[in-house]
Amino acid sequence: MEPAVGLLVAELFISDALTLKDRRRVVKSLLDRLSNRHNVSVADMGLDHRPHSATIAVTCVANDQTHAHRVLMAALRMIEDEPRAVCEHTQTSIL
Repeated sequence: MEPAVGLLVAELFISDALTLKDRRRVVKSLLDRLSNRHNVSVADMGLDHRPHSATIAVTCVANDQTHAHRVLMAALRMIEDEPRAVCEHTQTSIL
């Protein structure tokens, strides 16, 4: 088996966020839950500083590509289940 590195980038729309503080609250909560539940590395990639949009990245290292894909899909399900945000676009890469 060859090690694999997986990357998931998700663009979110946070309709209820009126301020950057509201945005950070939603994003930080989601990132903490992703990290704790799926043992992945996460980051807020949003550089535009708009309250309604966020881009998050999720990465994992696994023993094989199948496991990396499974971990990223579980993380994506959690992101899509977040009631305070809508996942507008995703991109997945596994190396």
